[in-house]
Amino acid sequence: MPGLPRLKRTQARGSAALPGHAEPRVAELSANGLTWIHLNAPTAPEAAELAQRFGWHPLDLEDVLSKRQRPKIDDYPDEYLFVVLHFPFYDKMVQRLNAAELDIFLGPDFLITLPNVELLPVTRLFARCEDSPELLDELFAKGSGYLLYHVLDDLFDYCFPILDKIGHKLDRIEDEMFEGRSEEVVRDLSNAKQEIISYRKIIKPERSTLRLLERHVQRFLPQDLELYFDDIVDATERIWDLLDNYKEVVEALEATNESVITHKQNDVLRLLTIISVTLLPLTLISGIFGMNVDFPGFGSREAFWAIVGLMIVTIGGLIGFFRYKRWL
Repeated sequence: MPGLPRLKRTQARGSAALPGHAEPRVAELSANGLTWIHLNAPTAPEAAELAQRFGWHPLDLEDVLSKRQRPKIDDYPDEYLFVVLHFPFYDKMVQRLNAAELDIFLGPDFLITLPNVELLPVTRLFARCEDSPELLDELFAKGSGYLLYHVLDDLFDYCFPILDKIGHKLDRIEDEMFEGRSEEVVRDLSNAKQEIISYRKIIKPERSTLRLLERHVQRFLPQDLELYFDDIVDATERIWDLLDNYKEVVEALEATNESVITHKQNDVLRLLTIISVTLLPLTLISGIFGMNVDFPGFGSREAFWAIVGLMIVTIGGLIGFFRYKRWL
């Protein structure tokens, strides 16, 4: 990205709270000359304070405060790396899989993570670093790039249980389908298909972004750790392969379910047709002998039973014919 005018840092790092806030929400850890700041859904004043402290470009501040950004990387040589990534999370408000945005600022001596909703893997890793001086020293001793790797590694590890749930759901749908509950699984199939589509929309643009990140983040990593981000790219490709597989499975299940439903409907239509065809000659016989004309045996009890017998023979003949044709 071309060089742009920069804001100068005016405050020293190391403060755990931002001025002007009675109850600061900014969480900060420092060790081995590296600072990690984590803040969920930053407000405009909080983001502005961080921008002033670390010298963010105004466009990056605007991106942090915007509701939705596509995955991207803005590289400011000799300054910092601004990264926007998306991760799946289950939104309980709408009861569907949605995209959580994670804004990352990576510098030689700092890492700032700003998710627009709480991402549990990041929150838990931050809490573990707070509770364990050994883990804090281990993660902070090898530079900001190594710390970012662990943040992203935990986030992508968190993606696989969501995929496992989708896989289990597809297995359950398949079992229910062949247990004669094909009509009931139509809604479940639709929900599973929507989750796969949402997941693919999150991961697809992320693949190219992570390949770029692998190259740009090298200057923040020791030389012996440059291959670590290959693992992140590999995890993304595994997720994409699983999503491709699930997409094919759900489409096959949907086609199979429609075929099962159509087959059942055809059976019902065949039965109704057989009943209609069987009743047609009986209606013809009753119509003929119901005419108000004299015929042999008219008005006699014997004629009535003869007509009933004819109807029974007709029904028996038709059923025998249908069985011979294997329509029944």
